[in-house]
Amino acid sequence: MAFDPNARLDPSEVRDVRGSGFGIGGRGLAIGGGGGIGVVLLIVYLLLGGNPAILGGGSGSPAVGTGTYEGGTNISQQCVSGADANKRDDCRVVGYVDSVQKYWTSEFSQSGRQYQPAQTVLFTDQIDTGCGTATTEVGPFYCPEDKYVYLDLGFFDELKTKFGAQGGPLAEGYVVAHEYGHHVQDLMGNLSSSSSQQGATGQSVRTELQADCYAGVWANHAASTGFLEPLTQTDINQALDAAAAVGDDRIQKEFQGRVTPETWTHGSSAQRQRWFTTGYQTGDPSACDTFHAASL
Repeated sequence: MAFDPNARLDPSEVRDVRGSGFGIGGRGLAIGGGGGIGVVLLIVYLLLGGNPAILGGGSGSPAVGTGTYEGGTNISQQCVSGADANKRDDCRVVGYVDSVQKYWTSEFSQSGRQYQPAQTVLFTDQIDTGCGTATTEVGPFYCPEDKYVYLDLGFFDELKTKFGAQGGPLAEGYVVAHEYGHHVQDLMGNLSSSSSQQGATGQSVRTELQADCYAGVWANHAASTGFLEPLTQTDINQALDAAAAVGDDRIQKEFQGRVTPETWTHGSSAQRQRWFTTGYQTGDPSACDTFHAASL
């Protein structure tokens, strides 16, 4: 996967507060302590889309900065082209956000609706959000209260080292597109507290699988947004591998030694791959109606 080196990025869609200390403090999120199963199970719940507000306190506006972070890097100056996205992780995220939102802007317009852009906030350690205080341990997530996507770039390394994914650029693109899938659900009124219902066929799993499907839909249209070169099968395999790595069954078997479908929140590896593939092969958001699907 590569970005068109001549593509012009819009870094205003990403706020970079890494290392700035923004958001430290406030009411904490109850995540357990010191690692172990408690933290792992929380990660299972939040990974790629969970809502911290369901699990812990915190309120108020997100603590976001001006686009700079300790060390002097400024993505508004250094992430301006597809060539930059091909060289730097943070610029690559900017490119993905730009591409995903350009697709959904067009899709909403064709349906007679107006898409409302959402920014991604890059952070490290801990941040105060509209959904409560969150640490990097929760993984990437979308907060419907303030309508931001939150991401610690270190998660992409953990995707490989902790969850056994092969990684790769489109594995990262899948993560970003999945979170924006939740934003789309929010705009369409399909993201509510009912998504907390656990179980292999519960609302939470159906919500997450739809976001996976929406990520696949974006992948189908990624090259047409003008930011990325045409995707290869290798690229798609990276996304599918990442989807499998964060399946509930795979994580439960690895970290607790048994699979308990009644506690699933995101779906099995096979389900996540299936719905990403559905979105990718059809390129049609209407094919992603997991809420009424007889079989997941």
